[in-house]
Amino acid sequence: MTVNDLAKIEGIETIFLADGNQEFSTAYTGDLLSDVMGNAEEESILITVQAHKNTIAVASLSSMPAIITCNGRDCPLDMIEAAKKENISLFTSAFSQFKVSCLVAKVLGC
Repeated sequence: MTVNDLAKIEGIETIFLADGNQEFSTAYTGDLLSDVMGNAEEESILITVQAHKNTIAVASLSSMPAIITCNGRDCPLDMIEAAKKENISLFTSAFSQFKVSCLVAKVLGC
């Protein structure tokens, strides 16, 4: 699956699209960033409510191509700028993390 495919999921909105051809085969849902760093698979996407610049740093360390913020959280400008610098796509959704995880899992065929 590519990052471009995320933009096609109903209920997920694009904030910033870096490289839409980046591929991923799994996702990690979590808010405790140290847990994400220790447990997320490389090249997975992150589903979280953590909408701040540090989330970009964690995604970058884990080679994550995209982040989806949930519960309608707005991504601040410094987070968007960091995402651009690190080439990480940003998406948002009004849905809960559970619902977004289910939507992504369905598209992944899990």
